[in-house]
Amino acid sequence: MDRVFVTETQDKQFEVVRALDLKTGKQIWETQWEGSMQVPFFAASNGSWIRATPSLDGDRLYVAGIRDVLVCLDASSGEILWKVDFVADTGSPLPQFGFASSPLVHGDHIYVQAGASLAKLDKLTGKIVWQRLKDDGGMYGSAFSSPIVATIAEVEQLIVQTRTSLAGVSPSDGTVLWTQDISAFRGMNILTPTVVGNSVFTSCYGGRSTMFTIDRQDNDWKVTEAWSHKSQGYMSSPLVIGDYIYLHLKNRRFVCLNSATGAEQWTTTPFGKYWSMIGNGSTILALDESGDLLLIQASPEEFKLLDRVTVGDNAWAHLAVVGEQIYVRNLDSIKAFAWK
Repeated sequence: MDRVFVTETQDKQFEVVRALDLKTGKQIWETQWEGSMQVPFFAASNGSWIRATPSLDGDRLYVAGIRDVLVCLDASSGEILWKVDFVADTGSPLPQFGFASSPLVHGDHIYVQAGASLAKLDKLTGKIVWQRLKDDGGMYGSAFSSPIVATIAEVEQLIVQTRTSLAGVSPSDGTVLWTQDISAFRGMNILTPTVVGNSVFTSCYGGRSTMFTIDRQDNDWKVTEAWSHKSQGYMSSPLVIGDYIYLHLKNRRFVCLNSATGAEQWTTTPFGKYWSMIGNGSTILALDESGDLLLIQASPEEFKLLDRVTVGDNAWAHLAVVGEQIYVRNLDSIKAFAWK
C-alpha cells in the first residue's frame, strides 16, 4: 500500500505498532497492547523486544507479539480486529526466547510457529483450525524459523523448520508428509529453509549446511541428503541466485556454495553478526546489524563488494526495498534512502 509498518517494545511494558507514510515518514496511526518479557541472559545482548516481521494481507496486518500472541489489525486504522494468546488459549508454555517466527498468510488462513507447534488459523477470525509438530515449548521448544509455501514433487506444502527437524506439511489438513532430523546446538535452527527445485537447503548453528532432495512415489515420501558442507548458518536466511547459494555464517563470514554439489566457491573475512539480504538480478543488497549496507556482485568466481555505506546502527530488522527506496529499521528510528 502507501505505508510502512514498524513494531517496537516500549518501556519494557508495551508492544507498539506504527503505520508511517511511505514517502514522508509521517505517522498515520499507532496501536499498542501490554506485552513484554526478559529473554535468557545469554540471548539478552540481542534485546528483549518484539521479534517477528509483520505480514500484510490486503487490509489486514498480522503482528506476532513476543509473549506468543498473534494480533490482527485493520491496516487502515490500526484497530485491533482479533488477538490470539497461545499461552492462555492452548495451555502451551511461554517461549523463553519469545515469538520469533514471522506469520505466513496463504489463501484464507495464516500459519505460525506458535503455541509450541505449527498452527493454522482462520485469517478473518483468528480461530485455530489445527496444530501440528508439537513440542514442549519453553527453553528448548518453540521454533525460531519462519514457514514458507512451496511445491515439491508437484505437491503444494508448507516447508517448516522446528528446533529439531525439517518437515513438509499439507496446508489443508496438517498431514505431515515428511520429516528430517536437523541437529543443532540447543536447537538453534533459526534461518528460513530455502527451496531449490525439489530440494530444500538449510544450515544451523552448531551443525552443518545441508541440501536434502525430496522424492515422492504415490503417497510415500523419501528424504535424501544430496550434500553437506561444514559451514554453519545462524540467523541470516540465504539467497539462491542462479546455481549458487549465498549465506552469511555464524562465524560472520560470507560463503558461496554450489547448489548442485555443495562445493565451496569462496568465503570471506568476517563482517557483522547478522545480515538481512535481498537479491536483485545479479546483485545482492545486504544489511548487517551494525548498520553497514553492502552492495555485492553475485559471482561464484570471487567475492565482489561493489559499494558500502553506513546507514545507521543496531539494524537487526530485515531490510526492505520498494522500487528505488530502501527502508532501514534501526533500534531507535526508521530511515528511507534512495537507491539509484
